Amino acid sequence: MKFRNPVLRLIAIFLFVIPISASAQDYHPIANRAAVIHPEKDVRFTVLSPVMIRLEWDSLGHFTDQASFVVVNRNLPVASFSQKIQRGWLIIRTDSMLLRYKIGSGKFTERNLEITYYNKSEKPISWHPGMEQKDNLMGTYRTLDGYNGDMRDGKKIPLEKGILARDGWTLIDDSHSLLFDNAAFQWVDTTARHSAQDWYVLMYGSHYKMALRDYAMIGGKVPLPPRYAFGYWWSRYWRYTDNEFRNLIAKFKQFDVPLDVLVIDMDWHKQGWTGWTWDSSLFPHPGKFLAWTNKEHLKTTLNLHPADGVGPQERQYASFAKAMNFDTTGHKTIPYVVSDKKYVKTWFDTILNPYEKQGVDFWWLDWQQWPNDKKIKSLSNTWWLNYVFFTEKIKYGNTRPLFYHRWGGLGNHRYQVGFSGDADISWKSLEYQPYFTNTASNVLYDYWSHDIGGHNPLSRTQTIDPEMFARWVQYGVLSPIFRTHSTKNGLLNKEVWNFRGVYFDAIYNAIKFRYQIAPYIYTMARKTYDSALALCRPLYYNYPETENAYKYTREYQFGDDMLVAPIGAPADSNGISTKQVWLPQGNDWYEWNTGTLLKGGQIVNRQFSIDEYPLYVKAGAIIPMNADTIHNLQCQPALIHLGVFPGSTGAGNLYEDNGDNKDYADHYSETNYQTVENKEGLTLKINPVKGHFTGMRTARAYRVSFYGRAMPKSITIADKEIPYEPDGKSAHWYYNGDKMSIEVYIPNVQTSKGSGCVIHYDKGNNADINGLPEKMKRLYNMSEKLKYQDAYIVFPYRVAEMEELNRSLEYYPNKFEELVNKFNEDFPKIPEMMHDMKDVRKESITVFIKGLGLEND
Repeated sequence: MKFRNPVLRLIAIFLFVIPISASAQDYHPIANRAAVIHPEKDVRFTVLSPVMIRLEWDSLGHFTDQASFVVVNRNLPVASFSQKIQRGWLIIRTDSMLLRYKIGSGKFTERNLEITYYNKSEKPISWHPGMEQKDNLMGTYRTLDGYNGDMRDGKKIPLEKGILARDGWTLIDDSHSLLFDNAAFQWVDTTARHSAQDWYVLMYGSHYKMALRDYAMIGGKVPLPPRYAFGYWWSRYWRYTDNEFRNLIAKFKQFDVPLDVLVIDMDWHKQGWTGWTWDSSLFPHPGKFLAWTNKEHLKTTLNLHPADGVGPQERQYASFAKAMNFDTTGHKTIPYVVSDKKYVKTWFDTILNPYEKQGVDFWWLDWQQWPNDKKIKSLSNTWWLNYVFFTEKIKYGNTRPLFYHRWGGLGNHRYQVGFSGDADISWKSLEYQPYFTNTASNVLYDYWSHDIGGHNPLSRTQTIDPEMFARWVQYGVLSPIFRTHSTKNGLLNKEVWNFRGVYFDAIYNAIKFRYQIAPYIYTMARKTYDSALALCRPLYYNYPETENAYKYTREYQFGDDMLVAPIGAPADSNGISTKQVWLPQGNDWYEWNTGTLLKGGQIVNRQFSIDEYPLYVKAGAIIPMNADTIHNLQCQPALIHLGVFPGSTGAGNLYEDNGDNKDYADHYSETNYQTVENKEGLTLKINPVKGHFTGMRTARAYRVSFYGRAMPKSITIADKEIPYEPDGKSAHWYYNGDKMSIEVYIPNVQTSKGSGCVIHYDKGNNADINGLPEKMKRLYNMSEKLKYQDAYIVFPYRVAEMEELNRSLEYYPNKFEELVNKFNEDFPKIPEMMHDMKDVRKESITVFIKGLGLEND
């Protein structure tokens, strides 16, 4: 509004959660007039939230209301603020921020402008123009092409600065950003200009999540990818044929490996860097090939290198030239100019959209040429390609937009999935990628897709290191997008069936685990859309006052309830990886792979075999999962598997929608779960579903795993006791001795009504099962290993008996406490039991005992 009066004035009520459409055409760049303060011709202020304000100065009073590449929304619910003039100073006050500007002083400088942030729990923070930000937490970079870890050609990767800083404030200088015009399909506006100074200042202290949310309000939400995007993407730079793809998918089925996305690299088209015509020697009938991929429930994407334009050899050349009024004399190539709206429209109309109708689901842009447009020198090719492809799908596509390409700069989070490029195959690259991925969330670029396993070999003879690849896959399934890829090299074969023994098991089980936790991942992806919190996020978001949150840069939260500490170095000679892990305070953490509940607020050194990974779940969390039989993510699951974790009572949530339409902003459902413990026992509540979308299930079954729980006395559903039986089809329960978990099956739950169960315990049950799954697994694995070294070995009776504890617990549930207590008592005695074994080498016994984590006496 226009400034008229120096009297204190309340303007409006601030709403913390603001709905912003994911569609570009729904952005609202003109601010609510009630949020605007215009005290003089050359100065304008816009209060955007209690901690965010826009500052504009222009000597001619030319202010910008168009959307910029960085800021697209300014029409927000108005924050509560006051304004007054006091002794020649304009004072604007919100609940958390105080701005002082000297009236009539012109351009913003350190002498005429100051903003102070105040919060009851923090010291005040002040900012003025020209102040240097000392501790930015960084953002991301365009690509990892050619990087070995964070180094290329002896230089460290120059990460761009992020929105967050330990300084507690951030200035976003939008003065020189390009602007959009106001067309229905918005285009870069080469005639418009910003105010001479066009700044956005965020004052947030240590409230990092608030700062990200506020930037998302003006910069646009992070769109929710389709559900299938969170499955496995098979990708390889390889001259595949139709036959080879069919044989490849048959192998995936043979080995029971789930798959959702088939990536076809540049060899789909005829020879050359740029191409638009299918190579019929490889794909005799592309339409029938794509019909087959659809039948196999595979989403297909093709690689594009558009830099060379459209040449006369292309099938679409004549129609493209006609639409462009291009003179084809001499069969000249039609040059690539992505800033030309007519060129882009013709590109989609004559080439890309027909391929989409044929069955191509989305595109992989692989721009590696000149950085900026040749006509508009400040227009980034990467940024603009991202915008054009994603927005075209929003406006004209029938399904939810998906597109992947490299990072183009601030504002590119609106175009979702990033392709990080051709990183070197090395432990250093694996070590670096978690930090690179987590830190990108500081610019809302939350969906990096890496070449899992690396792309470029360090030498011509380098082959796949099975341990490195297994660890990379284990990280990949706990990253935003899981896509294996490599360069065209016959030595780099990443198909699961090319690995043997423990490496095959580790890789296969990791991929299956990705599909198992997909409902949790998708639920957290919705949270990214709603609150600007990435699936993979740095620990300092939740623990900003704790120094370890900044020290342990490779650790990250995987959604709200999981923490990951990736392994990025080879194991020792015994095949054991030792990892130092910081477990944040505030709750205990359950080490999923070992069944160990650990106290929060400590640093621990933990050991992991190749089939184990440092994945921790908050005590009491309830994680929604799929059954382990699922093979793709394109259907609503008939059964939900709930993981209920020990150490506390807690809650969880399942988000669902159509999975691939554009109506997810308002058409979705949520199911909440919670546990309560009282004298009756432990109660799980499956609450009635809230919300609705087309195709949602009205009934489904539940399988519930209560991890880290001792054998109960009984289990009831709706006050009726259910039987103990492992394979029943009606409601039943049993005990899983491998995982030390209670398994409950609840059939035919009406989603509108909900359900639940109660676990009843004997008061005297004091069996200590913490960490027992790990001990049993290691005893089994080491016993098997020793048998293969000496097939005639006979273990001491008690050692052999202990190795069968898991089965004994299932066969003799009434002896649970006795069996567990005896195992715990005898486990440390195993070295003594093994000491007098005859005809077994001492070295073998030493390896056996070390493998159990016990000292050899």
